[in-house]
Amino acid sequence: MRLSQATLGELADGVARPLYDRGQGVGILHFGIGAFHRAQQAWYTDACLNAGEAGWMIEGVSMRSAAVAHQLDPQDGLYTVTERSSGAPRTRVVGSVREVLVAGRDAAAVADRIADAACRIVSFTVTEKGYCRQADGSLDIPLAREGFYPLLADGLARRRAAGLFGLTLLSCDNLSANGRQLSRLMTQYLEETDRDLAAWFADTCRTPDSMVDRIVPATGEDDLRDLEARLGLRDEGAVFTEPFSQWVIEDDFAGPRPGWDDHGAQIVPDVAPFEAAKLRMLNGAHSLLAYAGLDRGHTFVHEAIADPHLRALVEALMADAMPTIAAGPGQDLPSYAEALLARFANPALHHRLAQIAIDGSQKVPQRWLDTLAARQARGLRSPAILTGIAHWLRHVRGDVRAVDDPAARPLAELWHSAGRGGIVGAVFGPGGPLASHWQPDVKDVAAIDAHLDSLASVA
Repeated sequence: MRLSQATLGELADGVARPLYDRGQGVGILHFGIGAFHRAQQAWYTDACLNAGEAGWMIEGVSMRSAAVAHQLDPQDGLYTVTERSSGAPRTRVVGSVREVLVAGRDAAAVADRIADAACRIVSFTVTEKGYCRQADGSLDIPLAREGFYPLLADGLARRRAAGLFGLTLLSCDNLSANGRQLSRLMTQYLEETDRDLAAWFADTCRTPDSMVDRIVPATGEDDLRDLEARLGLRDEGAVFTEPFSQWVIEDDFAGPRPGWDDHGAQIVPDVAPFEAAKLRMLNGAHSLLAYAGLDRGHTFVHEAIADPHLRALVEALMADAMPTIAAGPGQDLPSYAEALLARFANPALHHRLAQIAIDGSQKVPQRWLDTLAARQARGLRSPAILTGIAHWLRHVRGDVRAVDDPAARPLAELWHSAGRGGIVGAVFGPGGPLASHWQPDVKDVAAIDAHLDSLASVA
Protein backbone atom coordinates (compact mmCIF):
# COMPACT_ATOMS: atom_id res chain seq x y z
CA MET A 1 0.00 0.00 0.00
CA ARG A 2 1.45 3.38 -1.08
CA LEU A 3 1.76 6.45 1.10
CA SER A 4 -0.95 8.98 0.16
CA GLN A 5 -3.38 11.42 1.74
CA ALA A 6 -5.90 8.59 2.08
CA THR A 7 -3.47 6.22 3.79
CA LEU A 8 -1.85 8.62 6.28
CA GLY A 9 -3.90 7.03 9.04
CA GLU A 10 -2.22 3.69 8.36
CA LEU A 11 1.24 4.99 9.25
CA ALA A 12 3.11 3.43 12.13
CA ASP A 13 2.95 5.36 15.41
CA GLY A 14 5.62 7.95 16.08
CA VAL A 15 5.98 9.18 12.49
CA ALA A 16 5.38 12.94 12.29
CA ARG A 17 2.97 14.05 9.58
CA PRO A 18 1.50 17.27 8.15
CA LEU A 19 -0.90 19.12 10.45
CA TYR A 20 -2.17 21.65 7.89
CA ASP A 21 -4.68 21.92 5.04
CA ARG A 22 -2.81 20.74 1.97
CA GLY A 23 -5.48 22.18 -0.32
CA GLN A 24 -4.25 25.73 0.32
CA GLY A 25 -2.65 28.00 -2.30
CA VAL A 26 0.63 27.33 -4.11
CA GLY A 27 3.13 30.12 -3.45
CA ILE A 28 6.33 28.46 -4.72
CA LEU A 29 7.22 26.84 -8.02
CA HIS A 30 10.42 24.80 -7.88
CA PHE A 31 12.54 23.72 -10.85
CA GLY A 32 14.45 20.48 -10.25
CA ILE A 33 12.46 18.64 -7.59
CA GLY A 34 15.03 15.98 -6.81
CA ALA A 35 15.96 14.40 -3.50
CA PHE A 36 18.00 17.40 -2.34
CA HIS A 37 15.12 19.86 -2.66
CA ARG A 38 12.80 17.45 -0.87
CA ALA A 39 15.25 17.08 2.03
CA GLN A 40 16.02 20.80 2.25
CA GLN A 41 13.80 23.62 0.94
CA ALA A 42 10.55 21.62 0.94
CA TRP A 43 11.42 20.32 4.41
CA TYR A 44 11.84 23.86 5.78
CA THR A 45 8.63 24.97 4.06
CA ASP A 46 6.74 22.04 5.59
CA ALA A 47 7.88 23.25 9.02
CA CYS A 48 6.50 26.73 8.24
CA LEU A 49 3.14 25.28 7.18
CA ASN A 50 2.99 23.09 10.28
CA ALA A 51 3.55 26.24 12.36
CA GLY A 52 0.43 27.84 10.89
CA GLU A 53 1.70 29.79 7.88
CA ALA A 54 -0.46 29.54 4.76
CA GLY A 55 -0.16 29.94 1.02
CA TRP A 56 3.25 28.32 0.59
CA MET A 57 2.51 24.96 -0.99
CA ILE A 58 5.07 23.97 -3.65
CA GLU A 59 4.51 22.97 -7.25
CA GLY A 60 7.52 20.97 -8.42
CA VAL A 61 8.89 20.83 -11.95
CA SER A 62 10.96 17.85 -13.06
CA MET A 63 13.33 19.00 -15.80
CA ARG A 64 14.72 15.76 -17.18
CA SER A 65 12.18 12.96 -16.83
CA ALA A 66 8.84 11.98 -15.35
CA ALA A 67 10.46 9.75 -12.70
CA VAL A 68 9.80 12.06 -9.73
CA ALA A 69 6.24 12.69 -10.94
CA HIS A 70 5.70 8.93 -10.98
CA GLN A 71 7.06 8.75 -7.44
CA LEU A 72 5.11 11.60 -5.89
CA ASP A 73 1.91 12.26 -7.84
CA PRO A 74 0.31 8.88 -6.98
CA GLN A 75 1.14 9.77 -3.34
CA ASP A 76 -0.60 13.18 -3.54
CA GLY A 77 2.83 14.79 -3.28
CA LEU A 78 3.55 13.21 0.12
CA TYR A 79 6.93 11.67 0.90
CA THR A 80 9.13 10.98 3.90
CA VAL A 81 12.43 12.42 5.07
CA THR A 82 14.48 10.07 7.25
CA GLU A 83 17.43 11.40 9.23
CA ARG A 84 20.15 8.82 9.79
CA SER A 85 22.96 8.84 12.31
CA SER A 86 24.51 6.41 14.76
CA GLY A 87 21.21 6.32 16.69
CA ALA A 88 17.74 5.25 15.60
CA PRO A 89 16.50 6.84 12.35
CA ARG A 90 13.89 9.61 12.59
CA THR A 91 11.22 9.78 9.88
CA ARG A 92 8.78 12.57 9.09
CA VAL A 93 6.13 12.85 6.36
CA VAL A 94 6.51 16.09 4.40
CA GLY A 95 3.37 17.54 2.83
CA SER A 96 4.50 20.83 1.30
CA VAL A 97 4.61 19.53 -2.30
CA ARG A 98 1.26 19.73 -4.12
CA GLU A 99 2.23 17.91 -7.31
CA VAL A 100 5.04 17.43 -9.81
CA LEU A 101 4.90 18.77 -13.36
CA VAL A 102 7.23 17.59 -16.14
CA ALA A 103 8.88 20.40 -18.07
CA GLY A 104 8.34 19.16 -21.62
CA ARG A 105 4.93 17.60 -21.12
CA ASP A 106 3.47 20.29 -18.87
CA ALA A 107 5.08 23.47 -20.22
CA ALA A 108 1.75 25.36 -20.35
CA ALA A 109 0.91 24.39 -16.77
CA VAL A 110 4.34 25.55 -15.57
CA ALA A 111 3.84 28.96 -17.18
CA ASP A 112 0.30 29.12 -15.73
CA ARG A 113 1.65 28.60 -12.23
CA ILE A 114 4.39 31.24 -12.62
CA ALA A 115 1.76 33.67 -13.95
CA ASP A 116 -0.60 33.01 -11.02
CA ALA A 117 -0.86 35.94 -8.60
CA ALA A 118 -0.54 33.49 -5.68
CA CYS A 119 2.98 32.53 -6.79
CA ARG A 120 5.65 34.66 -5.12
CA ILE A 121 8.81 32.55 -5.36
CA VAL A 122 10.42 30.45 -8.11
CA SER A 123 13.29 28.35 -6.77
CA PHE A 124 15.91 26.13 -8.39
CA THR A 125 17.98 23.01 -7.75
CA VAL A 126 18.88 22.18 -11.35
CA THR A 127 22.59 21.42 -10.67
CA GLU A 128 25.45 23.45 -12.05
CA LYS A 129 24.92 22.28 -15.63
CA GLY A 130 21.25 23.28 -15.53
CA TYR A 131 22.27 26.93 -15.88
CA CYS A 132 23.58 26.23 -19.41
CA ARG A 133 26.81 28.20 -19.06
CA GLN A 134 29.61 28.16 -21.57
CA ALA A 135 33.25 27.80 -20.54
CA ASP A 136 33.59 31.60 -20.16
CA GLY A 137 30.50 31.75 -17.92
CA SER A 138 28.18 33.28 -20.51
CA LEU A 139 24.85 31.70 -21.40
CA ASP A 140 24.74 29.02 -24.09
CA ILE A 141 21.59 30.32 -25.79
CA PRO A 142 20.77 27.20 -27.89
CA LEU A 143 21.20 24.96 -24.83
CA ALA A 144 19.24 27.39 -22.63
CA ARG A 145 16.23 27.02 -24.92
CA GLU A 146 16.02 23.42 -23.74
CA GLY A 147 16.16 24.31 -20.03
CA PHE A 148 14.11 26.36 -17.60
CA TYR A 149 14.71 29.71 -19.29
CA PRO A 150 11.84 29.67 -21.85
CA LEU A 151 9.39 28.35 -19.26
CA LEU A 152 10.34 31.07 -16.81
CA ALA A 153 10.32 33.76 -19.49
CA ASP A 154 6.83 32.72 -20.62
CA GLY A 155 5.45 32.91 -17.08
CA LEU A 156 7.15 36.25 -16.38
CA ALA A 157 5.83 37.73 -19.64
CA ARG A 158 2.32 36.79 -18.64
CA ARG A 159 2.77 38.34 -15.19
CA ARG A 160 3.99 41.54 -16.79
CA ALA A 161 1.05 41.61 -19.22
CA ALA A 162 -1.37 41.13 -16.32
CA GLY A 163 0.19 43.98 -14.34
CA LEU A 164 1.38 41.66 -11.56
CA PHE A 165 4.38 42.17 -9.27
CA GLY A 166 7.74 40.51 -9.87
CA LEU A 167 9.00 37.33 -8.22
CA THR A 168 11.85 36.20 -6.03
CA LEU A 169 14.01 33.79 -8.04
CA LEU A 170 15.89 31.72 -5.49
CA SER A 171 18.79 29.57 -6.67
CA CYS A 172 19.72 26.80 -4.23
CA ASP A 173 22.50 25.29 -6.36
CA ASN A 174 26.20 25.01 -5.59
CA LEU A 175 27.30 28.01 -7.64
CA SER A 176 29.38 30.84 -6.29
CA ALA A 177 27.12 33.94 -6.08
CA ASN A 178 24.28 31.78 -7.40
CA GLY A 179 21.67 34.54 -7.25
CA ARG A 180 23.85 36.99 -9.13
CA GLN A 181 24.70 34.35 -11.70
CA LEU A 182 21.04 33.53 -12.18
CA SER A 183 20.23 37.22 -12.64
CA ARG A 184 23.02 37.69 -15.17
CA LEU A 185 22.13 34.58 -17.17
CA MET A 186 18.38 35.25 -17.15
CA THR A 187 19.02 38.83 -18.26
CA GLN A 188 21.21 37.57 -21.11
CA TYR A 189 18.44 35.19 -22.21
CA LEU A 190 15.76 37.89 -22.07
CA GLU A 191 17.89 40.40 -23.93
CA GLU A 192 18.11 37.84 -26.74
CA THR A 193 14.38 37.12 -26.74
CA ASP A 194 12.40 40.03 -25.23
CA ARG A 195 14.22 43.26 -24.32
CA ASP A 196 11.13 44.85 -22.76
CA LEU A 197 10.71 41.86 -20.48
CA ALA A 198 14.42 42.08 -19.57
CA ALA A 199 13.85 45.63 -18.29
CA TRP A 200 10.75 44.58 -16.32
CA PHE A 201 12.68 41.64 -14.84
CA ALA A 202 15.49 43.96 -13.68
CA ASP A 203 13.02 46.40 -12.11
CA THR A 204 10.66 44.02 -10.32
CA CYS A 205 12.33 40.64 -9.65
CA ARG A 206 15.00 39.77 -7.08
CA THR A 207 17.58 36.97 -7.12
CA PRO A 208 19.10 36.57 -3.63
CA ASP A 209 22.23 34.51 -3.18
CA SER A 210 21.82 31.42 -1.03
CA MET A 211 23.87 28.59 0.40
CA VAL A 212 22.47 25.15 1.17
CA ASP A 213 24.20 22.38 3.07
CA ARG A 214 22.82 18.93 3.74
CA ILE A 215 24.20 15.58 2.63
CA VAL A 216 21.51 13.67 0.73
CA PRO A 217 22.68 10.33 -0.70
CA ALA A 218 20.79 8.69 -3.56
CA THR A 219 17.99 6.45 -2.32
CA GLY A 220 18.36 2.72 -3.01
CA GLU A 221 15.88 -0.13 -3.14
CA ASP A 222 17.17 -1.53 0.17
CA ASP A 223 16.43 1.85 1.77
CA LEU A 224 12.84 1.73 0.50
CA ARG A 225 12.29 -1.82 1.72
CA ASP A 226 13.63 -1.05 5.19
CA LEU A 227 11.47 2.07 5.39
CA GLU A 228 8.36 0.18 4.29
CA ALA A 229 8.94 -2.36 7.05
CA ARG A 230 9.07 0.45 9.62
CA LEU A 231 6.21 2.57 8.26
CA GLY A 232 3.77 -0.07 7.11
CA LEU A 233 3.45 1.85 3.82
CA ARG A 234 5.48 2.04 0.62
CA ASP A 235 7.02 5.45 -0.14
CA GLU A 236 8.52 5.66 -3.64
CA GLY A 237 9.61 9.27 -3.05
CA ALA A 238 11.48 8.73 0.22
CA VAL A 239 14.71 10.62 0.89
CA PHE A 240 17.39 9.82 3.45
CA THR A 241 19.73 12.39 4.90
CA GLU A 242 21.80 13.45 7.90
CA PRO A 243 20.47 15.34 10.94
CA PHE A 244 22.53 18.42 10.03
CA SER A 245 20.97 21.08 7.79
CA GLN A 246 21.99 24.64 6.94
CA TRP A 247 20.34 27.17 4.65
CA VAL A 248 21.67 30.73 4.42
CA ILE A 249 19.76 33.26 2.27
CA GLU A 250 20.55 36.85 1.35
CA ASP A 251 17.88 39.25 2.62
CA ASP A 252 16.74 40.44 -0.81
CA PHE A 253 13.19 39.36 -1.67
CA ALA A 254 10.71 40.79 -4.17
CA GLY A 255 7.79 40.19 -1.82
CA PRO A 256 6.55 37.91 0.97
CA ARG A 257 8.38 34.71 1.88
CA PRO A 258 7.85 31.84 4.32
CA GLY A 259 9.35 32.24 7.78
CA TRP A 260 12.12 29.79 7.04
CA ASP A 261 14.32 31.58 9.58
CA ASP A 262 11.90 30.58 12.35
CA HIS A 263 12.91 26.98 11.67
CA GLY A 264 16.68 27.18 11.41
CA ALA A 265 17.42 28.99 8.14
CA GLN A 266 19.58 32.11 8.31
CA ILE A 267 18.59 35.34 6.55
CA VAL A 268 21.74 37.45 6.30
CA PRO A 269 23.06 40.57 4.51
CA ASP A 270 25.89 38.63 2.81
CA VAL A 271 25.98 34.93 1.99
CA ALA A 272 29.49 34.97 0.49
CA PRO A 273 31.48 33.77 3.55
CA PHE A 274 29.13 30.84 4.18
CA GLU A 275 29.05 29.95 0.50
CA ALA A 276 32.84 30.05 0.17
CA ALA A 277 33.29 27.81 3.21
CA LYS A 278 30.79 25.29 1.91
CA LEU A 279 32.16 25.19 -1.63
CA ARG A 280 35.85 25.17 -0.76
CA MET A 281 35.73 23.03 2.40
CA LEU A 282 32.74 20.66 2.30
CA ASN A 283 32.29 20.34 -1.47
CA GLY A 284 36.03 20.53 -2.13
CA ALA A 285 36.66 17.73 0.34
CA HIS A 286 33.80 15.68 -1.09
CA SER A 287 35.24 15.86 -4.60
CA LEU A 288 38.70 14.92 -3.33
CA LEU A 289 37.24 11.93 -1.50
CA ALA A 290 35.25 10.95 -4.58
CA TYR A 291 38.00 10.80 -7.20
CA ALA A 292 40.82 9.68 -4.90
CA GLY A 293 38.53 7.35 -2.96
CA LEU A 294 37.29 5.58 -6.08
CA ASP A 295 40.90 5.12 -7.21
CA ARG A 296 41.69 3.55 -3.82
CA GLY A 297 38.80 1.09 -4.08
CA HIS A 298 36.26 2.75 -1.78
CA THR A 299 32.53 3.02 -2.45
CA PHE A 300 31.15 5.35 0.24
CA VAL A 301 32.24 8.61 1.85
CA HIS A 302 32.46 7.10 5.32
CA GLU A 303 34.84 4.43 4.00
CA ALA A 304 37.01 6.98 2.24
CA ILE A 305 37.35 9.31 5.24
CA ALA A 306 38.35 6.28 7.37
CA ASP A 307 41.34 5.79 5.02
CA PRO A 308 44.23 7.55 6.84
CA HIS A 309 45.81 8.67 3.56
CA LEU A 310 42.58 10.30 2.35
CA ARG A 311 41.75 11.83 5.72
CA ALA A 312 45.15 13.51 5.77
CA LEU A 313 44.51 14.92 2.26
CA VAL A 314 41.10 16.24 3.31
CA GLU A 315 42.50 17.85 6.45
CA ALA A 316 45.23 19.50 4.36
CA LEU A 317 42.69 20.74 1.80
CA MET A 318 40.57 22.34 4.52
CA ALA A 319 43.61 23.91 6.18
CA ASP A 320 44.61 25.42 2.83
CA ALA A 321 41.09 26.66 2.07
CA MET A 322 40.43 28.39 5.41
CA PRO A 323 42.85 31.33 4.90
CA THR A 324 41.20 32.07 1.54
CA ILE A 325 37.79 32.64 3.17
CA ALA A 326 36.89 35.97 4.76
CA ALA A 327 34.83 34.57 7.63
CA GLY A 328 31.58 36.31 8.48
CA PRO A 329 30.45 37.35 11.97
CA GLY A 330 30.33 34.33 14.26
CA GLN A 331 31.66 31.97 11.57
CA ASP A 332 34.19 29.58 13.16
CA LEU A 333 36.00 27.85 10.31
CA PRO A 334 38.16 25.45 12.39
CA SER A 335 35.02 24.22 14.19
CA TYR A 336 33.27 23.90 10.82
CA ALA A 337 36.14 21.71 9.58
CA GLU A 338 35.89 19.43 12.61
CA ALA A 339 32.12 19.14 12.14
CA LEU A 340 32.58 18.23 8.49
CA LEU A 341 34.96 15.39 9.34
CA ALA A 342 32.40 14.01 11.79
CA ARG A 343 29.62 14.28 9.20
CA PHE A 344 31.71 12.51 6.57
CA ALA A 345 32.29 9.65 9.01
CA ASN A 346 28.54 9.03 9.55
CA PRO A 347 28.26 5.29 8.68
CA ALA A 348 24.47 5.39 8.34
CA LEU A 349 24.36 7.67 5.27
CA HIS A 350 25.90 5.41 2.59
CA HIS A 351 26.81 8.41 0.44
CA ARG A 352 28.26 6.99 -2.77
CA LEU A 353 31.50 8.46 -4.10
CA ALA A 354 30.28 7.81 -7.65
CA GLN A 355 27.32 10.14 -7.01
CA ILE A 356 29.66 12.95 -5.95
CA ALA A 357 31.92 12.34 -8.97
CA ILE A 358 29.14 13.27 -11.44
CA ASP A 359 29.57 16.52 -13.44
CA GLY A 360 33.06 17.23 -12.15
CA SER A 361 33.88 19.71 -14.92
CA GLN A 362 31.07 21.92 -13.60
CA LYS A 363 32.15 21.58 -9.96
CA VAL A 364 35.96 21.69 -9.99
CA PRO A 365 36.21 25.48 -10.57
CA GLN A 366 34.30 26.48 -7.43
CA ARG A 367 35.44 23.58 -5.27
CA TRP A 368 39.17 23.55 -6.06
CA LEU A 369 40.32 26.16 -8.54
CA ASP A 370 39.12 29.19 -6.56
CA THR A 371 41.24 28.04 -3.62
CA LEU A 372 44.23 27.37 -5.88
CA ALA A 373 43.94 30.81 -7.51
CA ALA A 374 43.64 32.60 -4.15
CA ARG A 375 46.69 30.80 -2.76
CA GLN A 376 48.67 31.28 -5.98
CA ALA A 377 48.13 35.05 -5.67
CA ARG A 378 49.82 34.82 -2.26
CA GLY A 379 52.70 32.69 -3.50
CA LEU A 380 51.26 29.54 -1.87
CA ARG A 381 50.36 26.09 -3.16
CA SER A 382 47.87 23.41 -2.20
CA PRO A 383 49.42 19.97 -2.72
CA ALA A 384 46.22 18.21 -1.60
CA ILE A 385 44.16 19.85 -4.34
CA LEU A 386 46.86 19.16 -6.94
CA THR A 387 46.61 15.51 -5.91
CA GLY A 388 42.85 15.70 -6.36
CA ILE A 389 43.26 17.21 -9.83
CA ALA A 390 45.43 14.28 -10.86
CA HIS A 391 42.74 11.82 -9.72
CA TRP A 392 40.04 13.84 -11.51
CA LEU A 393 42.04 13.96 -14.75
CA ARG A 394 42.53 10.20 -14.56
CA HIS A 395 38.77 9.80 -13.98
CA VAL A 396 37.74 11.85 -17.04
CA ARG A 397 40.17 10.02 -19.30
CA GLY A 398 37.18 7.72 -19.83
CA ASP A 399 38.90 4.34 -19.66
CA VAL A 400 38.97 3.90 -15.88
CA ARG A 401 35.22 3.99 -15.13
CA ALA A 402 32.03 5.41 -16.59
CA VAL A 403 32.11 9.24 -16.70
CA ASP A 404 28.85 11.15 -16.17
CA ASP A 405 29.78 14.69 -17.16
CA PRO A 406 28.59 17.14 -19.85
CA ALA A 407 32.22 17.60 -20.89
CA ALA A 408 33.06 13.88 -20.91
CA ARG A 409 33.62 13.67 -24.65
CA PRO A 410 35.77 16.82 -25.12
CA LEU A 411 37.86 15.91 -22.06
CA ALA A 412 38.43 12.39 -23.41
CA GLU A 413 39.39 13.92 -26.77
CA LEU A 414 41.88 16.22 -25.01
CA TRP A 415 43.44 13.16 -23.39
CA HIS A 416 43.68 11.48 -26.79
CA SER A 417 45.37 14.46 -28.41
CA ALA A 418 47.55 15.69 -25.52
CA GLY A 419 48.47 12.47 -23.75
CA ARG A 420 49.62 12.19 -20.14
CA GLY A 421 52.50 14.57 -20.69
CA GLY A 422 50.30 17.36 -22.03
CA ILE A 423 46.87 16.93 -20.44
CA VAL A 424 47.43 19.44 -17.62
CA GLY A 425 48.31 22.22 -20.04
CA ALA A 426 45.50 21.22 -22.41
CA VAL A 427 42.87 21.55 -19.66
CA PHE A 428 44.23 24.42 -17.55
CA GLY A 429 46.73 26.21 -19.79
CA PRO A 430 45.97 29.05 -22.22
CA GLY A 431 42.97 28.13 -24.37
CA GLY A 432 42.06 25.20 -22.12
CA PRO A 433 38.44 24.71 -20.97
CA LEU A 434 39.27 25.64 -17.35
CA ALA A 435 42.02 28.20 -18.00
CA SER A 436 39.83 31.15 -17.00
CA HIS A 437 39.64 29.85 -13.41
CA TRP A 438 43.29 29.00 -12.67
CA GLN A 439 46.46 28.49 -14.67
CA PRO A 440 49.15 26.26 -13.17
CA ASP A 441 52.78 27.31 -13.14
CA VAL A 442 55.65 24.98 -13.96
CA LYS A 443 55.82 23.55 -10.42
CA ASP A 444 52.07 22.89 -10.35
CA VAL A 445 52.22 21.07 -13.68
CA ALA A 446 55.16 18.99 -12.46
CA ALA A 447 53.32 18.07 -9.26
CA ILE A 448 50.17 16.98 -11.10
CA ASP A 449 52.20 15.07 -13.68
CA ALA A 450 54.06 13.28 -10.89
CA HIS A 451 50.75 12.23 -9.32
CA LEU A 452 49.47 11.05 -12.71
CA ASP A 453 52.64 9.00 -13.15
CA SER A 454 52.10 7.40 -9.75
CA LEU A 455 48.52 6.57 -10.70
CA ALA A 456 49.49 5.00 -14.01
CA SER A 457 49.96 1.61 -12.39
CA VAL A 458 46.64 1.73 -10.50
CA ALA A 459 44.29 -0.94 -11.79
